[in-house]
Amino acid sequence: MSAAPLVGYSSSGSEDEDEAEAEARAQARPGAGGCRRAQSPLPSQRLPVPDSVLHMFLDTKEEPEDDREKHGGRVRTFPHERGNWATHVYVPYETREEFLGLLDVLLPHAQTYVPRLVQMEAFHLSLSQSVVLRHHWILPFVQALKDRVASFQRTFVGLEVTSGHAQFLDLVSEVDRVMEEFDLTTFYQDPSFHVSLAWCVGDARLQLEGRCLRELQNIVDEFEDPEMVLRAHAEQVRCKSGNKFFSMPLK
Repeated sequence: MSAAPLVGYSSSGSEDEDEAEAEARAQARPGAGGCRRAQSPLPSQRLPVPDSVLHMFLDTKEEPEDDREKHGGRVRTFPHERGNWATHVYVPYETREEFLGLLDVLLPHAQTYVPRLVQMEAFHLSLSQSVVLRHHWILPFVQALKDRVASFQRTFVGLEVTSGHAQFLDLVSEVDRVMEEFDLTTFYQDPSFHVSLAWCVGDARLQLEGRCLRELQNIVDEFEDPEMVLRAHAEQVRCKSGNKFFSMPLK
C-alpha cells in the first residue's frame, strides 16, 4: 500500500435598499371668485411614535451581508437568501498527533511557495458538492441520507485516497440518489477523493504544481510509517446544513 499522493486544486464558486415614498402635503387652494377659504393650520411636526412601536422590530434580523473579512476572503458560490441553507455531505477525518506532526512540516514548506496558504480548521472527505436546501427540506433530506448510507463501513487512506476508492464511489452513489430525490446537484463525475490540508484565496495551482508538490510528496514518503499515519477509519457520514450538524453511523 503506497503513501497518499498530494494534490493541488482550485474550487469555483448588494442588497437593494428600499426607497422611501415621498409624503404628499395638503395645501390650501383658492376658492371660487378669488376668495380664500379659511384653512386650519397643518401641524408642523409628526405625532410622536410610542416607544412600544419604535422597539417592536429591534430583534428582527436583516439579510446578512456577505462580508469576506468574516470568512477569510472566501466568496459564496451562490448568493445568500433567507430560508436557504448551504448543505454539504462528507466523511470527517479524525486527526491524530502523528498526522498533525506531518502537517507541521508540510504546511511551512508549502508556504514558501504560496505564503497565503492557511491550514484547514477541520479535515474531511467530501461526498457531495455544496447545495442549497430550504429549511423544511432539511430533516427529510437527512432521513433519506440515513436510509441510504446505513450499510457502509470502510477504511481509507489519504491524503488523496489510494485505497477504498471503489467503496467511496458506492457511497457517493447513494448520496447522489438522495440529491436527485430533492432535485439537487449530484457529485462530480470521476471524482478524486482527498483530505484538504490547507487553502488560500485565488488560484495558486501554478505555484504549487511541479517542484512544490514533488518536494511535499518526498516529505510524505520519507515520514515515519506514512501509511499508518494517514490511515482513517470511516465510522460516520456527516451532513452540515447551515449551522446544523447531523451524523449517520456507518454500521
